[in-house]
Amino acid sequence: MADKIKFGFAIALVIAGIVGYYQLSEHALILRVLSVLAGLGLGAAAAWFTAPGQEFYRFGQEAIAETRRVVWPSRKETWQTTLVVFALVLVMGLFLWLVDWGLLVIVQRLMGRAE
Repeated sequence: MADKIKFGFAIALVIAGIVGYYQLSEHALILRVLSVLAGLGLGAAAAWFTAPGQEFYRFGQEAIAETRRVVWPSRKETWQTTLVVFALVLVMGLFLWLVDWGLLVIVQRLMGRAE
């Protein structure tokens, strides 16, 4: 129950920052943006102390660790894959254009509009 109250408080802080943006419409834009950033920062800080906030932090840490374990392709492999993709797109585009042209000719002949 305490986590729900803390999370509600965090959401209220974010909403307060957004409301502050509109309430400060007569002031400089930097103050309005700082209001939103303060609301987001304070809301994130309040959410940090909830169980879901801690789980989210652990998930982020695990995601970063997993990203470091990924074996990224070399520059050569990346270029080769890119060229294969472009070639396939070109071939498929040509194929679909030929199919479209062929169907157009067939429909024109069936309708008696052959040129």
